[in-house]
Amino acid sequence: MRERTLNDPRMRRVPIGRLLAGLLLATGAALGLAPVVGAFAASRPGAHSSTASSSSASNAITVVAAENTWGSIVRQLAGSHATVTSIITNPSTDPHSYEARPSDSRALAGAKYVVVNGLGYDPWAQKLLDANPTSGRRVLVVGEFLGLKEGDNPHQWYSPDSVQRVIDRVTRDLQAIDPKDAASFDAQRTTFETVALRQYHALITELRQTYAGTPVGASESIFSPLADGLGLQLLTPPSFLKAVAEGTDPTVADKETIDRQVTTRQIKVLVFNTQNSTRDVQAIVTLAKAHGIPIATVTETLAPARATFQAWQVKELLALTAALAKATRP
Repeated sequence: MRERTLNDPRMRRVPIGRLLAGLLLATGAALGLAPVVGAFAASRPGAHSSTASSSSASNAITVVAAENTWGSIVRQLAGSHATVTSIITNPSTDPHSYEARPSDSRALAGAKYVVVNGLGYDPWAQKLLDANPTSGRRVLVVGEFLGLKEGDNPHQWYSPDSVQRVIDRVTRDLQAIDPKDAASFDAQRTTFETVALRQYHALITELRQTYAGTPVGASESIFSPLADGLGLQLLTPPSFLKAVAEGTDPTVADKETIDRQVTTRQIKVLVFNTQNSTRDVQAIVTLAKAHGIPIATVTETLAPARATFQAWQVKELLALTAALAKATRP
């Protein structure tokens, strides 16, 4: 079992300092856009909580997402044509070991459209679906759709390319379920991509242009898809990243390699998943701080829980940008 800690959480190139300043202001704008593109409504506390888009139509599509990482995206693409419930929203909940509740089973049984992550990340969701077969229910298993298999990295919401593919697929699925509103779903996607995700895309572009090839480290595999998407050189042994993510013990050799990478400052920044802080991870974070290596943090679920996907990602990308800027400053 992974030890968990709960912590408070395509365009012309511009100077990094000016981008940072502008985007710090834009983060608020991203949050402000939430009512337009469908931000999460208030969630009740606990491991399970739900959110619903405002819709007075009795024929609104009932959607359930296993995690709010995908649920936020689906909700904004569906707009007023659906009610969307995300089962896991609490940052302290481990999707791998989550114990489903009767209410989860009822929610999935009544859903017209279900989105689960797959790849061993949320096995409880598939079990509930199998136990509650429903005619006409459409299910998107993200990992299968992306052509991945069990054992591949399940954290695909951190891959910009995977996120775009999911956006396209969800839009098609919603149109198939509700053909009469197909044009509206196209409009929702356009707004989401060009307005809600504007800062997200801008930061990704700037990070690629400025820091591609920069050597970095990470506490687990959650950061690997984003490192690939940004062109960063992730030096941490893949076997260590996978071990921590899956809750197994890293090898002594891997730990020694990471210690050497830190003490000799081979890595410029350490990216730390605050929702998975094992003893080995804590030791690396402490060592990195002692050697003046900037640390950027990420989480597995939206932080805070009521944030939109884009606001959450922009906040983390800004922090990563700042850490890289500090580490590479002459």
